[in-house]
Amino acid sequence: MPDHPQPAHREMQLRHLEQAERHITQGERHIAEQEELIEDLARHGHDLAEAKKLLENFYSCQVLHVQHRDRILKELEQ
Repeated sequence: MPDHPQPAHREMQLRHLEQAERHITQGERHIAEQEELIEDLARHGHDLAEAKKLLENFYSCQVLHVQHRDRILKELEQ
């Protein structure tokens, strides 16, 4: 691949970057909502196992979203 991305490729990468940023924002919201839900469930004495598993999945997905965004940014810098 050339040192400088072709304009069409760069446009596509910028669209992917926007999408990755949206996913990160949505992930942050899902994590915050799930943390609040867990606090509420705990206050009312409910079992937290499934809610915590889901939160761990959200954390894992968020790591992947951030890594994807960072890869796109690195490619755009080249």
